[in-house]
Amino acid sequence: MRFLLRFGAVCGIACGVLTGVPGAIEAFTGETTATSLVLGFGPAFGPPLLTAVFLGQRHAVGAFGRVAYAVNLLGLGLFGGAAYALNLVLVFLDEAAVDDLMAGPTRFALLASALVFVVGTVLFGVSMVRARTYPRVPAWAYGPVLTVFALAAPLPDTPLTSGLHVAVGIILVWLSIAVLRPAPAPAGSSRPATTPVEVTVP
Repeated sequence: MRFLLRFGAVCGIACGVLTGVPGAIEAFTGETTATSLVLGFGPAFGPPLLTAVFLGQRHAVGAFGRVAYAVNLLGLGLFGGAAYALNLVLVFLDEAAVDDLMAGPTRFALLASALVFVVGTVLFGVSMVRARTYPRVPAWAYGPVLTVFALAAPLPDTPLTSGLHVAVGIILVWLSIAVLRPAPAPAGSSRPATTPVEVTVP
């Protein structure tokens, strides 16, 4: 358990950095081969973080939280594959080839992947808010910010999309740190205080 939490936190920090830093760079340089390469691999570090976050609040989420985790995990896998394709495949094709590709079933596959990711993200965000295990800012921001981030993924690079990358990076790093150093249970909370406290950092 301790390994999964620590591994998830480390992966989450990596995911946040690999999302936020190239996003910030693209605000000044636009999309480059280097930033696309980094962004394409970043989502691979997301599932371990999601698992660690779930394990850290598992005693406070119930059946709803378990379903939210499952849907978000599947959606993250699909969205990660879509991000890989967008940043490491489609970006190197000419516009006509991309248009032809998106006119076929690929378009619907990407839209379905984004839909599952959005639904899972919203559900898991609600489960974090309900569990009250993690800091309020990243817990409340997780659902809406990552939803807008997913919907904006196919759009051209703008200062807005760069800002979304940075915001997502901050949320992921914040949650990663909170997995290892969770806040005390709020007064009146039914969450067992011993569960997250068992996870300590030397």
